[in-house]
Amino acid sequence: MSDPGSLKKLVNGAAVVRLPIGTIISRVRDKGKDFPEIETVYSVSSTGGLVKADEFRDHTIHSEDTSNYTVVRQGMFAYNPARLNIGSIAYLKADDPGLVSPMYVAFAVNEEVASKQYLSYFLKSRSCRNKIESLTEEGARFRFDFERWHLIEIPVPSLEVQAEIVRILDAFTELSAELSAELTARKKQYDHYRDQLLSFKGGDVAWKALGALAEVNTGAKPAEILESATPFDYINAGTTRSGYSATSNCEGDTVTTPSRGQGGIGFVGYQSKPFWLGPLCYKLRSTDQAVLINKYLFYFLQSRTELILELKKEGGVPAVNKSDLVQMQIPVPSVEEQRRVVALLDKFDALTNSVTEGLPREIELRQKQYEYYRDWLLSFPKPVAVEA
Repeated sequence: MSDPGSLKKLVNGAAVVRLPIGTIISRVRDKGKDFPEIETVYSVSSTGGLVKADEFRDHTIHSEDTSNYTVVRQGMFAYNPARLNIGSIAYLKADDPGLVSPMYVAFAVNEEVASKQYLSYFLKSRSCRNKIESLTEEGARFRFDFERWHLIEIPVPSLEVQAEIVRILDAFTELSAELSAELTARKKQYDHYRDQLLSFKGGDVAWKALGALAEVNTGAKPAEILESATPFDYINAGTTRSGYSATSNCEGDTVTTPSRGQGGIGFVGYQSKPFWLGPLCYKLRSTDQAVLINKYLFYFLQSRTELILELKKEGGVPAVNKSDLVQMQIPVPSVEEQRRVVALLDKFDALTNSVTEGLPREIELRQKQYEYYRDWLLSFPKPVAVEA
């Protein structure tokens, strides 16, 4: 990684011309019907770039007739005119050409002027994103037509300087990717370790009904909805919203799980601070901490969400009845063992999920560092005009 001094010299000492993006790109209109040998279909992801459509989402379905789809080849860009404001633009890195939806716009860049990698980073910069957003017609749904690229200028240094900027930003991107891959591996390791720790397959631990160990009740809708933020979150049906009530109806150190709703059943949360519990969510709280520790109950249910899902009633709005939930069997080792389990999982959880420490914190800091250097390296501030 270059030192700050050399980076400053790179930016401030570079000869730069400013050109409308529209003058260095050309639209591509080749259609699939003219290239029947091209069968791969791509979609644009705001985070993953151009990815194969059948790998983009679990239920991605594109038309069987791709004759009107647009051809993209290695190095060409494609974007969704209705989603460019959220970063849905990328260039094809793969060797194999492909097709994109006829709703997309495809273009090639004149690499004698600007490299595709340099342009790609500029398109993600804060200044470019702000300009794209500013070109939205008031009251109209966002749509960025190809002609609007003439309204956005890009600073263009020499190809050598562009290559150095790309090298620096690639290094940041690679580091973030390595950290993200490590985090994914650690999360899998954590899930495996947690599940093994809470399996209790030996038969030495007594299992008891949840209702015999804990209070199981739903909450209520706040009587007053406040616009301003308050110390308490409103938790209901698996969602958390801030600024709802000036008081709380549930103390901290409480486990929550939705009682009904689409998609929320099976989620298990832990609230460390007082909060307002809504009518579509259960609170599960030990009636005797000398027998059952709340945080232990949370970790167990988090590792065995299938126990809750098995209780879900279909038909209309999915729901879990209290009469069924209280019968759920919970393993109850000694309090000392529960404390040991909680202490171990708290440490592991901090490494994999905490936003104040561990890998998530490191990734957040590296992302902020990358964005700072990206915007700085691509700013090339215009010289201040001096009046005669």
